[in-house]
Amino acid sequence: MKLSVIIPVYNEEENVKFVHGEVLGALERMAVVYEIIFINDGSFDGTLTELKKLKPVKIISFRKNFGQTAAMDAGIKEAKGDLIITMDGDGQNDPADIAKMIEKIKSDDLDIVSGWRKKREDPFFKKLSSNLAAKLRKFLINDGIRDSGCTLKVYKKECFEHIDLSGEMHRFIPALLKIKGFKAGEIEVNHRRRMSDKTKYGIGRGMRGFFDMMSVWFWKKYANRPLHLFGTIGLTLIFISGISITYALYEKIAYGFDLSNTALTNLSMFGFLIGVQFFAFGLISDILLKNYFASTKDKIYEIKEVIENK
Repeated sequence: MKLSVIIPVYNEEENVKFVHGEVLGALERMAVVYEIIFINDGSFDGTLTELKKLKPVKIISFRKNFGQTAAMDAGIKEAKGDLIITMDGDGQNDPADIAKMIEKIKSDDLDIVSGWRKKREDPFFKKLSSNLAAKLRKFLINDGIRDSGCTLKVYKKECFEHIDLSGEMHRFIPALLKIKGFKAGEIEVNHRRRMSDKTKYGIGRGMRGFFDMMSVWFWKKYANRPLHLFGTIGLTLIFISGISITYALYEKIAYGFDLSNTALTNLSMFGFLIGVQFFAFGLISDILLKNYFASTKDKIYEIKEVIENK
């Protein structure tokens, strides 16, 4: 069995040497065949310079910053291992947990094992926002994963044979795979404080994650039966519009109201429909975008070079 460890990094020049050393030590103790893949996500500090000093390592360097999901996708597509391990490059994930995660994926006959940071070493507001997001995700998606934001995960290679990642979808990979019938489990892992530098998590990233959560919710509930969603909405709107128009006609016949001087008719016919059309267009656009990237050779990122130090 060969393991591929995927580590996206963005401006982590002070951390990559330590992270690489820890990962290398953990893999050597396991006595397995392995590869360590760092994805330099358009760093503008000395991250790439530091990565080039490491051995053994494969480096995928982007032309600019495309985001963690794009970096994950590039690393996964480059990986040659039977099992793929993803983890952060800031030192907060503990590579010592990899061995027990692999043991769980074997013993429980799973396709994915996700890390659960039960005791998180993050600032208060980051933990608060993550807890709120987890509750919303459980309500909308309920994928059985308590900590989908934990990057430390182990996957079987076949999980990614027909999946292309985009947006901020790396948080929802287990949910996407469970939709396709893959089995996912979770195990408690160690979580540590950031070694250096500031967190790159911000409100913009949180909003992008929310939109992707809505996309996953739609795919889980209605991807293979969209008529159930749009048909229900359509019939409901027709029913409401029918009541509005009936009331308007009653006002006209019973009291002689001039309907040309009221907005009731137009609002009942067009107001809700316009809102639904915009929402439906957003969901349909998301499906078309995924189909575009899946059916063409285009990608959401550009690789500048691939460097392999043996």
